[in-house]
Amino acid sequence: MTTKKDITIIASDHCLFSGIAGPMDMFLQAGVVWNWFQEQEPSPYFNVKIATLDGNPVTASNEMPIMPHCSVHDIDHTDLIIVPSQGSQFAVHDDAYFQRVECLTSWYDKGADLASICTGAFALAGTGLLDHKMATTHWAVAETFKKTFPKVDLRPDLMVTDEGRLFCGGGITADLSLALYLINKYCGREIALQCSRCSLVDLDRLSQLPFSIFMPQKGHKDVEVQRAQDWIEKHYNQNVSVDALAQHVGLSTRQFNRRFKEATDETVVKYLQLVRVEAAKKALEQSLLTFDEIAVSVGYENVSFFRRVFKQATSLAPSAYRKKFCEFV
Repeated sequence: MTTKKDITIIASDHCLFSGIAGPMDMFLQAGVVWNWFQEQEPSPYFNVKIATLDGNPVTASNEMPIMPHCSVHDIDHTDLIIVPSQGSQFAVHDDAYFQRVECLTSWYDKGADLASICTGAFALAGTGLLDHKMATTHWAVAETFKKTFPKVDLRPDLMVTDEGRLFCGGGITADLSLALYLINKYCGREIALQCSRCSLVDLDRLSQLPFSIFMPQKGHKDVEVQRAQDWIEKHYNQNVSVDALAQHVGLSTRQFNRRFKEATDETVVKYLQLVRVEAAKKALEQSLLTFDEIAVSVGYENVSFFRRVFKQATSLAPSAYRKKFCEFV
């Protein structure tokens, strides 16, 4: 007889409905759907409950009402607490946010594992338990997360992070990737593969990079750096010299490099590479130019080098990226 693990998903107003239903269905089908396909008796591995802070229904971001099983205060035991994506309310530090943080801290002290999905990572990081540890969230809110929780080693390139008893899933659909990852951790790869095959979700989908876009930081007050950013984004296909760019904005090269890094969190060279990669991605998506032609058009004569830069930035070879995203393929 399988010893079931107890999982609690904390629902709240404005949370994403899929972040509740998706993981719940994934956990509940472990040992059930596969067995059904094989005409075997079901052997479920998990009990899953939805809880709210006060036991009352909440309304998801899509205005769907969510009826909980109980209040978080009614839970006697749980092995895992999951905080789903908080939708557009991820940065709102209201009473409900602090109650979630307190609840997570309390249950962690009692031995429960903690997991977050997408922007739910803001609540998990609010506990302080992720300080000096890896975490991930959706790539689009990465800069806000870094500013809010500078002690956390944020990895927005990853779909899932694992710090022993603390887990994070990256984007909205990372709820399924995280659930599969945890099934693998708790039940072994065979059960996880069964769930993967039944749900048609890739067990080893571990990177956000193919989906992310470069979002340069421009909220800073450094006028000279902003001028340099604007120049790079308009002339990225030219031969760009850091020394010449520093001279263009009236700074010494040393001063320019230091201030650019402080303002944008990227070196000048890395920033230029990322701008060029974004241009190359658009060309791969919207044209049938060869990658050699695209590389030259964005400023690289050394195609082999740019191919490596592109794969490092996206985790995909140019041909694989085009196959995944090009409207003409």
